[in-house]
Amino acid sequence: MENKTGKYFKYAIGEIILVVIGILIALQINNWNENRKHAIAEKEFFKSIKDDFKQDLEFIKYVQDYTKPKIEAYNLLNGMYSKDYDNNKSQIDSLMSIYLFSGQRTFYPVSGAFKSAVAGNEINTYSQKKIIQNIIKLYGSNYDRLIDNGKIVDERWCSLSEKYIHNRRTNSFYDINNTSYAKMLDDFHFHYIQLNWYQKILDETEIEVNELLKKL
Repeated sequence: MENKTGKYFKYAIGEIILVVIGILIALQINNWNENRKHAIAEKEFFKSIKDDFKQDLEFIKYVQDYTKPKIEAYNLLNGMYSKDYDNNKSQIDSLMSIYLFSGQRTFYPVSGAFKSAVAGNEINTYSQKKIIQNIIKLYGSNYDRLIDNGKIVDERWCSLSEKYIHNRRTNSFYDINNTSYAKMLDDFHFHYIQLNWYQKILDETEIEVNELLKKL
């Protein structure tokens, strides 16, 4: 009887050990699958964020193509053509046309991949911590600054274009003399100050995005 009990006991212990080993193997397989899925998700995130950054750079360039000519035009207007409108009408009208008639664009980033990763808190689980920190900094710092300053530029541009709606509608300048020209430069200057600052942030962001792309 004791011999049979011992055999049953050993058999039960063996069964328990097999069950535990089975559970451990199942957990290991599950962990491996989860790690594999996580690695795939991280890879997809970096691919998507890289595509978003490339689109952002194209948009930044597009905005710069509108912004830089205005800044250059104003610097000439406020420099060598700051006085004597009557004797420089052709050159001044041409420069004012660049500033007033060419329209304005402001930058908004493509943020689908970033927002998705943040919403699911996945971004904090990715292994490349340094790059993730740089990405979070870009969206939370320079991109936010661009958006906020872009709104200010848009507000000032709206006021400027509304004030000179007749000139914009007719695409021409009439009845301008030295006094009214000086007043126009003052009105332009209010917008130019913000636009020039906005351009500096655009340039800084372009450099930052390019540096990030090199690491991705």
